[in-house]
Amino acid sequence: MRIAVFNAKPYDQRFLDAANHRYDFDLHYLEPRLLTSTARLAEGHDAVCAFVNDDLGRDVLEILNRHGVRLVVLRSAGFNHVDLEAADSLGITVARVPAYSPHAVAEHALALLLALNRKIHRAHNRVREGNFALEGLLGFDMQGKTVGVVGTGKIGQAFARMVHGMGCKVVAHDPFPTEALQGLARYVPLAELLSSSDVVSLHCPLTPETFHLIDEAAIATMREGVTLINTSRGQLVDTQAVIEGLKEGRIGNVGLDVYEEEGDLFFEDLSNRVIRDDVFARLQTFPNVLVTGHQGFFTEEALANIAETTLANVHAFASGEGTLHRVTRAMASG
Repeated sequence: MRIAVFNAKPYDQRFLDAANHRYDFDLHYLEPRLLTSTARLAEGHDAVCAFVNDDLGRDVLEILNRHGVRLVVLRSAGFNHVDLEAADSLGITVARVPAYSPHAVAEHALALLLALNRKIHRAHNRVREGNFALEGLLGFDMQGKTVGVVGTGKIGQAFARMVHGMGCKVVAHDPFPTEALQGLARYVPLAELLSSSDVVSLHCPLTPETFHLIDEAAIATMREGVTLINTSRGQLVDTQAVIEGLKEGRIGNVGLDVYEEEGDLFFEDLSNRVIRDDVFARLQTFPNVLVTGHQGFFTEEALANIAETTLANVHAFASGEGTLHRVTRAMASG
């Protein structure tokens, strides 16, 4: 199998090459993102390997199909950037990595929460400048606080266990409650979770129902001074509404590892350019906002699992042996 790996970073190549010792696929690493303007680079390949910020809309898939691509393997769990209806009509199989390291993302969510609470990012900058004053760095004990976990899949479960271990009261919301959190969390309606939580952490997929789950109306019901954490999907949060919530003091802290318009920003070094996204620029002006560039998954263990599962998907497709983690239209609608 000849595989065109788009949007390839040095770490992608390192981990995919290590996993490929088992299969010996013909991997071609391409630096550009997968877009309509770059899709023709897949000519002569059987499969395309893509990331979360690649374009897999109908136009791109039609180009891939014309060039003989039969399989798209996502080195990610999310698939909301894929036009599954188009893929199905074109006969292109789409597969993903359903789980790589739930602890990696959950631990990153906890890191954002603790850094914001104890103002670690601000304290670090102060100390580097010789300023050891404590005024403005006041935090709160996590012990006894109510933490709302929205979405209790494997990542949400891991995060719930972590904060429960810190002495927090955990409330959760999910259309499909799990018994795995029995005794650790209490399931409540979303409205109750938002109004009763000191911390709200999002761990749910992006669906039509969860788009802008945190909007102006939701923020208005939140406890004053709430800490909002999102390590899931950027479009779960209406960023403009969050900015207004910060200005009004309704939201006390915001920790984001994802952003709804991150496609033109994240995973690239833009330090020598002007950021033209005015909403993102405004978000960055708040001292109680901490943004990381979609790095929650970025651990040795997670990258190894992603690479291994990605190539195992290719093997299963080509040989009919093993598990193919196929993404279907029914999964998107559900």
